[in-house]
Amino acid sequence: MAKYIMGIDQGTTGTRAMIFDHEVNCLGQAYTEFTQYFPQPGWVEHDAQEIYDETVRMMKQAIKEAGISPSDIAAIGITNQRVTTVFWDKNTGVPADHAIVWQDRRSLDVCEELIAYDKEGIEERTGMSIIPNASATKIAWQLRNNPEIKKGVDEGRLIFGTIDCWLAWKLSGGKVHVSEVSNLTETLLLNARTLDYDQEVLDYLQIPRSILPEIRSTSEVYATTDPSIFDGVEIPIASLIGDQQAAAFGQACFEPGMAKNTYGTGSFMNMNTGDKYISPQHGVISCAMWDIKGKTSYGMEGLVDVSGSAVQWLRDGLGIIEKSSEIEKLALSVPDNGGIYFVPAFVGLGAPHFDSYARGTILGITRGTTKAHIARATLEAMAFQVADAFRDLGDVSGIQIKRLRADGGAANNNYLLQFQADVLGVPVERPVITETTCLGAVYAAGLAVGYWDSMEEIEKFWKLDRLFEPKISDAEREKLLYDWKCATERAAGWMKR
Repeated sequence: MAKYIMGIDQGTTGTRAMIFDHEVNCLGQAYTEFTQYFPQPGWVEHDAQEIYDETVRMMKQAIKEAGISPSDIAAIGITNQRVTTVFWDKNTGVPADHAIVWQDRRSLDVCEELIAYDKEGIEERTGMSIIPNASATKIAWQLRNNPEIKKGVDEGRLIFGTIDCWLAWKLSGGKVHVSEVSNLTETLLLNARTLDYDQEVLDYLQIPRSILPEIRSTSEVYATTDPSIFDGVEIPIASLIGDQQAAAFGQACFEPGMAKNTYGTGSFMNMNTGDKYISPQHGVISCAMWDIKGKTSYGMEGLVDVSGSAVQWLRDGLGIIEKSSEIEKLALSVPDNGGIYFVPAFVGLGAPHFDSYARGTILGITRGTTKAHIARATLEAMAFQVADAFRDLGDVSGIQIKRLRADGGAANNNYLLQFQADVLGVPVERPVITETTCLGAVYAAGLAVGYWDSMEEIEKFWKLDRLFEPKISDAEREKLLYDWKCATERAAGWMKR
């Protein structure tokens, strides 16, 4: 058997390739950011061809850094930014337009239609809140507003996929048009109970089933890579999994009640609920976590649209910092937030509010406010948003979350995780490997080809780097959360004023 597994983590702002051995040592990795397009306020787009080209480049760069050859790789696992929506020509492989990113808000009118039509029924069946993030509303928007896409779909040339589907199609040379439940459960296209497409949603939005990918399991060999990519070597493509479920898998959250939060572009808390589907409530999404070896695990998710991207805004928009990594030192240069509360609702508020009309707000500014106070308030906002989701997940599921595992780029920020533990009132655990999103895809691919035998074997690889225990009183915690609640109330509904 070949010696290594490669993981591809295709995220919202960048693409990473990592190569692991059997003992989960990383031998080589490569990362690059790619272009973000903002053609109108609230619109966010990517170039799907650029994403594919950069993915291949990162794969080759990681192989080179590891000092191995493509033939040494037993399988490739792909995790991705989930509901970002791509149309492409199945004959030429050329994208029909820019991909509409999950953060994009242009399909808000479609959402309002669906809510008026059957909010309760659709959300109960799909497990997804009716919000512009969902692929179904983006597909409908394209079919209504882009004549070239409508024509291509009517002619049978164009097909749809999320980024996992797009990459599998391109890497395989067009041999497979597939996705799986962890990605599709977020699209508003999938019935979470039957794990098949929801025909009522398709009919109402006039989405032809023929453009949708075949539904496969999370861990299996779908195809091999096109031989032209790696000089004649064909590598099995053996897992597709949405980024947040992949992070939970990489964190070994295999038992009901185990939860993780990923601090990425957005922030996502996922809790395993086992084989039990729980209907969504109060802005908490019910999702399929993965489908492996014939067994589907379900979960609940609290979605925050803006987390690490708020730090990027301090860097790129305000110039407060030059590198994202500088924010912790700047935040700790002041003893507290100086009364500043920052609600980073750049594209609305996520769970539990799901207010697409909210907008970013900084409250409490005085002449004494400095960039350090804003930096500190930004990190605290990331933790406050997670706390909102944390409480709702526990309330809706009836499962007490006793500790939280943290991952993603910002999980290396000690101040953030300590403040997170303080406002949650439970311990926060940071693992040795914080790039657990990529690791989850690697594990799933390894299981598909027999590289690892079982999830029990995988669970043993999780190792604690640092434990953050709550250090403040209940009264202090409630005061902080009350002030945050007041701040979010002032940011709410701004676009409806």
